Amino acid sequence: MNQQTLKKEYIFEGKGLHTGKQARVLLRPAPAGTGIVFRRTDLGGVEIPAVAGNVASTRRSTLLKNCKAKVGTVEHLMSALYGLGVDNAYVDVDSSEMPILDGSAAPYVKAIAVDGTLGQDAPRAWVEISHEIIVRNSRTGSWIKITPADEPSFEITIDFNSKVIGVQNTRFDASVDYATQIAPCRTFCFLHEVFPLLLLGLARGGDVSNAIVVVEKPVSKWQARFMAKVLGHTLESVPDSGYICNPDLRFSDECARHKLLDLIGDLHLCGGMLKAKVEAYKPGHALNTAAAREIMNKLK
Repeated sequence: MNQQTLKKEYIFEGKGLHTGKQARVLLRPAPAGTGIVFRRTDLGGVEIPAVAGNVASTRRSTLLKNCKAKVGTVEHLMSALYGLGVDNAYVDVDSSEMPILDGSAAPYVKAIAVDGTLGQDAPRAWVEISHEIIVRNSRTGSWIKITPADEPSFEITIDFNSKVIGVQNTRFDASVDYATQIAPCRTFCFLHEVFPLLLLGLARGGDVSNAIVVVEKPVSKWQARFMAKVLGHTLESVPDSGYICNPDLRFSDECARHKLLDLIGDLHLCGGMLKAKVEAYKPGHALNTAAAREIMNKLK
């Protein structure tokens, strides 16, 4: 199989999930061997290659940074590009955070899939490993295991000790259509986490159009009123448990599928298209990107 890039340019606009700032993104074709490169157009085109060595923060999203610029919440686009088989692309963005759009990878996938991808005159250099890699978080019990395989596959189990979400398991491989089964799955958070996130300066762009909110335990009335202004949703009669802000899930296991979407996007920071069997238990951005770094270290 040869490398692939985009057939044309695509424009996306919206606010960042955490900064709340408006951003304009231009996806552009790139020559073979380029990889995925973010470029801050508001800073004179400073380039940030999408590799694990440039990960500077994993607090609620994945942020890339070099000495001159940064760009956050890159995981949804990185996942979309992997799912579509795009090896090379320039991502021109005029802000420090990618737009959250509807909270999933679907807007990117829907736009690009209309035209398909462009084959290039260079063979794809799959990222392959020769030995098993395991990364763990002893505090949370989370782990990711990556083993050599002839075809890429991803399997994930999530467990937030939540009565609402429960324990969910899902997978992605060649038999699963990324565009319809993984890309549409939206980001989510617990209601009791929203207020602390706002105090940390995060989730400033979160609202009912781009996130699923899970009610696991009650919040105070004054916290509910404050969050209502940010979320754009009336929280006067919050249920004891369940979903608010997009209660109609696109899949019964949408939360697991979104975590799988994130895992695919973060592991795409290993320097190319990963060909391996990936199994993960309770992963997050920190563990995902640590696994991507470990893959790159093994390749060295």
